Amino acid sequence: MQRRLVLLTPLATALVAAGCASLSTARGLSPGHWDAFNRAQIEGLIASLGKGSPGYTAAKPPYVVFDWDNTSVFLDIEEASLIYQLENLVFGATPAQLEVALRKNIPKKDFLPAHNNAAGKPVNIDLLVPDIVASYTWLYRNYSGLKGSQPLAAVKLSPHYIAFTTKVRYLYEAIGDTFDHDTAYPWVTYLFVGMTEAQVRKLTAETVAWQLKEPVAKVKWTSPTALPGQAGVVSVSWKNGLRLQPEMQELYAAFRNAGFDVWVCSASFVDVIKEISSNPAFGYNNPPERVLAMELERDANGVIQPEFRRGYDQTQGPGKTRNIQRFLVSKYGYGPCFIAGDSEGDQNMMADFADTKKVLIVNRLRDPKTDIGKFSAMAVQNYGKADTRYLLQGRDDNTGRWVASQLHTPLGATQGKALK
Repeated sequence: MQRRLVLLTPLATALVAAGCASLSTARGLSPGHWDAFNRAQIEGLIASLGKGSPGYTAAKPPYVVFDWDNTSVFLDIEEASLIYQLENLVFGATPAQLEVALRKNIPKKDFLPAHNNAAGKPVNIDLLVPDIVASYTWLYRNYSGLKGSQPLAAVKLSPHYIAFTTKVRYLYEAIGDTFDHDTAYPWVTYLFVGMTEAQVRKLTAETVAWQLKEPVAKVKWTSPTALPGQAGVVSVSWKNGLRLQPEMQELYAAFRNAGFDVWVCSASFVDVIKEISSNPAFGYNNPPERVLAMELERDANGVIQPEFRRGYDQTQGPGKTRNIQRFLVSKYGYGPCFIAGDSEGDQNMMADFADTKKVLIVNRLRDPKTDIGKFSAMAVQNYGKADTRYLLQGRDDNTGRWVASQLHTPLGATQGKALK
């Protein structure tokens, strides 16, 4: 039984080259798809605080903090890695270990009605996990990459393969929509249980190479009717086609070349972000030690455990601020001068540091009731004013590229707008 990818809005997109030659500070940033005002503001910041500016000291350099998903790249590398992990059955867990990971800190209440099964009935963790574990057990015993002898192409013919991959991806979506961020954000990282850093980084590199060849499109999976299990038939859809962002590749390099320290603070798993942000093939060239991201416990051999690292804050929402304060403010003695992000998970760090001169928001039409929505509105209101803190950068989700304005065009739409 072959999986059918249903491309709801297929769109041809050109492959964004991984490499991006950095320009000198004197020449500034290339126009690319920057909004011209945003580019000028950031060039001004670099000139005023970078090498050669009054007061610059290499021993106490200014530093900047970038979010990763949907900021430094188009789409979410953690989500893309999950799809690659599922499609290729790249797991280190036994069935028993996977069950622990799947259930970790998830309440037993029903998921939101939007995630009811095909029969219109509610689904919860206790209905879904037995189905997933049963299918994974079959795959574990049969796939040669786990404990079996059959090649991947053979096990893909089984309804267990489609049931397993669909229901895990469905579970990720249902958890994210139903429960709070503290519950939902770490959950996907637990699926790396049994793997090492090297294995996760290899998985990440393979994910990026694969995604760059995929079209930018919405994809839908449906579990097989022949294997409904306890949860019944479920469906899930998401956006596919991760793209590297040339303007961000160049901006990382411009800050570094001007004597700034560049940091990434991401709600994705730390090993995933270390790989995509530092691998020279992907063009960002940021040192892996300059990553703050989700951390899990590991055993004496470095094998990942399904438990969030004790004593650490999650790198999302207020946790991003706490991590920056703990690891960066304590190191430098001051806050970041520039922050880039796109979501509610970034809004705290965007507002919490008096030293921050400029905040770049990648426009995704965020809810105007949230702080990120309010910051976006401020960027629109203060557009063209030299003293504005917030800069709103437009993007076209049909191509995965920025646009030279503040406007965001959703996937499937033809017209962009600045605010939701």
